[in-house]
Amino acid sequence: VDPVDGVILVDPEYLKDRKVFVTLTCAFRYGREDLDVLGLSFRKDLYIYTFQAYPPIPEESKPHSRLQERLLKKMGQNAYPFHFTIPQNLPCSVTLQPGPEDTGKACGVDFEIRAFCAKTMEEKNHKRNSVRLVIRKVQYAPEKPGPQPMMEMTRSFLMSDRSLHLEASLDKELYYHGEPISVNVHVTNNSTKTVKRVKISVRQYADICLFSTAQYKCPVAQIEADDQVASSSTFCKVYTLTPTLNNNREKRGLALDGKLKHEDTNLASSTIVKDVSNKEVLGVLVSYRVKVKLVSHTGEQF
Repeated sequence: VDPVDGVILVDPEYLKDRKVFVTLTCAFRYGREDLDVLGLSFRKDLYIYTFQAYPPIPEESKPHSRLQERLLKKMGQNAYPFHFTIPQNLPCSVTLQPGPEDTGKACGVDFEIRAFCAKTMEEKNHKRNSVRLVIRKVQYAPEKPGPQPMMEMTRSFLMSDRSLHLEASLDKELYYHGEPISVNVHVTNNSTKTVKRVKISVRQYADICLFSTAQYKCPVAQIEADDQVASSSTFCKVYTLTPTLNNNREKRGLALDGKLKHEDTNLASSTIVKDVSNKEVLGVLVSYRVKVKLVSHTGEQF
């Protein structure tokens, strides 16, 4: 995980005998901000670390990055650096898409840097003597892609020794935002039934790991084709689906990549988890699955 480093500019006359602290917070908001009443907050802090930036503590000083060196030189003697190391097990920034009537901060996982002046670290800080900045933690895809995904199933029918075989495969395992997904469907119909329709969907699964784990699923792309497969015949076709946020903006609760102010975003990237021992720290785990259904002339789906 890349470190978070930056520079703050202080006014010694305004501070007087106060100190300047910088806090990095990773929080999971699981309820609307306007519902925070009676001392109850629908927010859980997953990680908090506070650093004293002014006056600097010599024992906690670290080498400056190139960006910090340039900023310190530009901003002058009242500029002071800060540095944070983000733990490996913290979740990535994820936003749950709000509904049309929702107000306030969206639910999800976010990271915030807050600088404030106070006499002690524990002193309550106010908006008038603090500044805050929202940052994003994103995850890069693995350099080496995995094997080509493939799944097959055979459906047998009561009072018949003839079966229906379906095989579905993708052209690759890893897709980037806005990239089309090619689904290769191969059907061997040895049964007496006739396939009238093929349904294919890409579904997003979001596991909300907080006090307990709950899973939500939402289709983000789907195709319904009137392709027929007669009895005692085979069928092969490649279908293309492109999941995009533009086609899913009305779906409340859809997981999106964490966004900064006034910036657009994408559907949430799949979560790559190395250690699942502490699930409460995981936040929102996102994965995607492609589902293929065959519909017979009697309306059965398999």
